[in-house]
Formats: sequence, C-alpha cells, structure tokens
Amino acid sequence: MNQNFIDFMKKYQNIRLAVGVSGGVDSMCLLYWLHEIGADVTCLHVNHQLRPEADIETEYVKDVCKKLNIDCHIFYWDDEKPETGLEAAARDARYKMMTDFCHENNIEYLLTAHQSDDQIETFLMNLSRGSGLYGLSAMLPQSERNGIKILRPLLSVSRDEIMRYCDDNGIKYFIDSMNSDEHYTRVKIRKNRHLLNDDLGISDARLLLAIQNLGRTREWMDKYISSRIDLVIRSWGAMFVASFLFDEAEEIRLKFLGSLIQMIGGNDYPVRLNSLKKALCNLQSDCKFTLGHCTIRRLNDRILIVPEGKRTSFRKRHEKRKKYI
Repeated sequence: MNQNFIDFMKKYQNIRLAVGVSGGVDSMCLLYWLHEIGADVTCLHVNHQLRPEADIETEYVKDVCKKLNIDCHIFYWDDEKPETGLEAAARDARYKMMTDFCHENNIEYLLTAHQSDDQIETFLMNLSRGSGLYGLSAMLPQSERNGIKILRPLLSVSRDEIMRYCDDNGIKYFIDSMNSDEHYTRVKIRKNRHLLNDDLGISDARLLLAIQNLGRTREWMDKYISSRIDLVIRSWGAMFVASFLFDEAEEIRLKFLGSLIQMIGGNDYPVRLNSLKKALCNLQSDCKFTLGHCTIRRLNDRILIVPEGKRTSFRKRHEKRKKYI
C-alpha cells in the first residue's frame, strides 16, 4: 500500500465516508486500500447504461463489496442521453446521484480515485485551452461539489503502481472501452504524453511539482477571496464600493466576481470567463445588466448584485450598511 495514501487518510479515521467505484483499476485499488486500513466506507456505483458491459461491471462491484463486507449502493442513469457533451453530462449525473446520497445519509466526504496520471492529463488539457491558475492547478486533494467535500487520496499515486497492486493481488478490474477512443482529448494526451519526457526531458515528477506549486497559490487565493466575499455578504449585503473590486489584480477580480455571482445566483457552475471579463468592463461605469441569474448594477461608486428579478434599490441598503473603511 502506498505510504502517501496512508498519510492522507490519517485525518479521516473514524469518519463515515463514501467512495465512488466504477469497477476500473483505480477505483478497485482505492476500495481495497480503504478496506485494508479499516475505513468506515460506503461504496457508490453508477451504471450510466452506455455500454453493453456496464451491467456486468455493476454485478462485479456488488460481489466485491459483499466479499469485503462493505455497504454498496447502485444508481442508474436513466435520463435521455445528449448527442453532444456526453462525457460531461455523464460526469455531472454521476456526481449528482452520489452527492445526493451523501446528503440524504449525512455523509460529509466522498472519495474519488483520481490518480497522478489523471492529474497530469487534466493539467495538459487545460494548458491546451489556455487556462489560467485555476485550470493549471488541476485537481485539488480536497474540493467541494454540490455541498459535499470531495477527497482525492490517490493524486500522488501513479497508474502503474495502482495496476501493479491489483495485478499482484489478483484483483480483477474492467477497462473502459472509451479509454482508448481518441475522439476524446484526454485519450490523445494519454497516448502521447510520453513525448514530453522522451523528447524534451520533462518528467512526470516535474509536471506534478508544477501542479502542486500552482495548487498552493490557488489555495491561498481561494481563502483570500472567500474572506472578501464573507465581508461583503456579512457587512454590506450584496453591495460594495467599486474600489473593493477594482483595486485587486485582474485574476482576483475575475474570481471574486464569478464566485459572488455563483453564490447569489444559486448556480452549480461558475460564469464563463469571457462573460466575466465583459461584466468587469461594464462595471467600470454606471450600468445595469443580468448574468448568472443575477441582476448586477453600478451607480456612482457602488456595485449591487441581487438575484435576478429582485429590485436593485441602493437607498434602503445604503441606510442599513456599515460605512466602508
């Protein structure tokens, strides 16, 4: 068993956990390692009903959980499948079903089996899109989705080590046929990633180090922005002086405004970057517009963000708010 995994899990001893298990090598390894350390874990398996072998995988996961004496819950994605964006839609549906279960059963943490190769592939995919700090820091060891904390205890464990563990211990796993379909950008990157090391000498270890460094910067920025948002909501309602936004660096402006709109609008996903940039441009002078189910208005030196359809009255809020220092 990997020592980094053991160290990661120490802080979650005696806490009820849920783990997403597909039947693939990564999630089977994670399930067995959680069993080995005696974790209080419930297995969640989603059958997307996209492949003929999906039902076989479902039965296998159920059988393994029965053998390990682990509680197992199966979910089926019965919704109509979209013609485009199938991978993203399947992921959203999977997380929705698993996080709903966690809420209903008072489980605070959901574990996923993303490992270091997934991390590098995510970094390279986002690099190809020209992503900023948040995209290039890839996946964090802990994040949040639908109000549930997502833990990724295998981010420092390689795919090779995981496969070796399963093969050495006779643990059966399934290989998703979609993992070899080069229509998907991730698969193209997976098959050609070795060129970075072979031709340029950029090793996986160096890529992971860069991702970790970016992740630390992202964590600091998240904490700083959260404190600013808390100050706005707690002290002034959804109204603040324009300089509170525009005195910050552009990256912080974008994330602050995006997070505030997402929170007030009750959105599952952040507003697109191009829309945020346009919003910042508009807010440099008096304006009123809607974005992310919010109405956003600037009048003189004040900015107000409220849920769409709600009145944007500055006067009453101004009477109640504390003076901005």
